[in-house]
Amino acid sequence: MPLRVEPVRTKRDLHAFVKLPWRLHRDDPRWVPPLIGETKKVFDPQKNPFFEHGDIHPFIARRDDEVVGRVAAIRNRAHEEFHGEPVGFFGFFEAEDDPEVAGSLVEAAREHLRVGGLRAMRGPVSPSTNEECGLLVDGFDTPPMVLTPHNPPYYESLLTGAGLAKIKDLYAFVAHSRDGQVPERLRKGAALVRRRQPDVVVRPLNKRRFRDEVEIFRKVYNAAWQRNWGFVPMTDAEIDHMAEQLKPAVDPGLIRIAEVDGTPVGFALGLPDLNQALRHADGKLFPFGLLKILWYSRRIRRARIAVLGLVEGYRKTGIDVILYHDLFEYGLKRGYTTGEFSWILEDNISMIRPLELMGASVYKTYRLYETPVELG
Repeated sequence: MPLRVEPVRTKRDLHAFVKLPWRLHRDDPRWVPPLIGETKKVFDPQKNPFFEHGDIHPFIARRDDEVVGRVAAIRNRAHEEFHGEPVGFFGFFEAEDDPEVAGSLVEAAREHLRVGGLRAMRGPVSPSTNEECGLLVDGFDTPPMVLTPHNPPYYESLLTGAGLAKIKDLYAFVAHSRDGQVPERLRKGAALVRRRQPDVVVRPLNKRRFRDEVEIFRKVYNAAWQRNWGFVPMTDAEIDHMAEQLKPAVDPGLIRIAEVDGTPVGFALGLPDLNQALRHADGKLFPFGLLKILWYSRRIRRARIAVLGLVEGYRKTGIDVILYHDLFEYGLKRGYTTGEFSWILEDNISMIRPLELMGASVYKTYRLYETPVELG
């Protein structure tokens, strides 16, 4: 049957776009269905603050009446302005194992960005590097942690076959509790830093002052990560939106703020792996999905450290070792047996070395690709 790639125009199109993964991944026991309603909100300019500085244009591929693939062309003007480069993005890629489908989807996204005057296309990001990022190319044997992507192995060959080339790998590190104790090297390292820098205080988030703590995160995040490859500052609206989304799942002990003489200089954001509960809801909150999520949330034994950084002037001081130690110690008390640290740029040695010293190792690799977008 002939292949058609068309823009998503109607609510029915969007529903088909969102639901495609259910058919593609139904035989993968590690895939976690996302919440359908929350996914649809990503594409709603009234509900997603990304649209204040960006655009998301979803496309859907059909053979006859069957949906066989999807992709979104993404323009992020905040990235263009911050980095001074005319780069667009693609994301939300899903497809059957068919090079024609993948090639047509990539070309649809590329053409959309070409018309917009951009010179390169990078991804997958869904919809930015502040959210789900990269294509899983190694580590398919374990389920994804919360807010991380998962895809079949054949996606890699589909994208490279469509003319995309690697630009950067992102690592996910994992650490397991073998004996219920903080690793000795980490414990000793944190104690040494505390003796050398008695003015450093690392404390958990105070949920009663949630709005004030969000303001601290806002200042530290945009200051600490500004030199990272691919970083895009989050707007106030985006941080507020993220905070409201994550607040119900927040475990204050998994969030640590580092202060020196009362001034915040570092931040670590950990999240219980809600995917362990979400997988039982099949993408729906009602009529029983929410009850299942609440029930299985009590059995979560994994956590993801999604953000950890220090502002300029306090890096390489060892404060990050204290952050890791306190998170590890708290996680053990709460019954978490596995911790993921992701994602880490493949060449970010200053982040990789402390993780290796505490016994963590790479167990998943996500890849970002790029392809030229020729101007017509």
